[in-house]
Amino acid sequence: MSIQIEGITKYYGKQKALDNVTFNVTRGEILGLLGPNGSGKSTLMKIITSFISPDSGCVKVCELDIQTDSIASRSKIGYLPENNSLYPEMYVWEYLDFIAGIQLPRNKRKARIKEMIELTGLSIEQSKKISELSKGYRQRVGLAQALMHDPEVLILDEPTTGLDPNQLKEVRALIKEVGRNKTVILSTHIMQEVEALCERAVILKEGSVVANQKTNELKFDFSSTYSVVVEFDTYVEKLSLLQIEHVTDARFLKDKWVVEAKGNIDIRPLIFQFAVDQGMHVLSLNKLEKSLETVFRELTKK
Repeated sequence: MSIQIEGITKYYGKQKALDNVTFNVTRGEILGLLGPNGSGKSTLMKIITSFISPDSGCVKVCELDIQTDSIASRSKIGYLPENNSLYPEMYVWEYLDFIAGIQLPRNKRKARIKEMIELTGLSIEQSKKISELSKGYRQRVGLAQALMHDPEVLILDEPTTGLDPNQLKEVRALIKEVGRNKTVILSTHIMQEVEALCERAVILKEGSVVANQKTNELKFDFSSTYSVVVEFDTYVEKLSLLQIEHVTDARFLKDKWVVEAKGNIDIRPLIFQFAVDQGMHVLSLNKLEKSLETVFRELTKK
């Protein structure tokens, strides 16, 4: 495991920010770390990157304990915080040269800077001041500095906030590319981003893990309702549909009904039998897949 998090608990005064958080992340995996504001995401990332210490529990990065091997573990991590702190008066190349000077031996700096500029698509902007860059290109500079020392682990806190659709697409593609050979934890509020980038998601609520599963499974295993879209060959009253066993709600959209049942009960056979009993034909009957955003709301609502 590239990252092992076991029983992490953190208090700010009397307020518990994290409560016995445990999960692992493997090499080559892009993990989505999700949760509403105040759920503990940023606190957890600050602990992993050794900015703050936990009150209890253990974190290992590439088998190195972040408390007993702090310097060594930090050398394995590239970190892009939510507030990407850059020096606006510096030129792009100048800034990356400054970062390389901190992290790399002199004989490797120039080649690595060129490599990072090419990887992050900064070639046409490398001679500009950072203050002259768009938000998207500033994020690219932040990614370039996080990757400069070729870390095994990449921690990204809200890396695409404020980007336009074109910038979003470009930065997502970049994250996906660099994540092929690294371990990535990506914190975001954008559910489409998680679906596009992440194989698995950990969802926090009030400092506790409420879900830790593959993104394509979350929609089914943690949804509190089962929904289908059905079209009959004649109009049906809502009251009639509500008489079907397990059905809790129904709403008419254009020429079709969206019918819901509580839990994960497959009501399609019951709806088909209802149509047979009423002497109607079912023209179409399909399961309605829940969005990740819907599941997120259901898991994190108070």
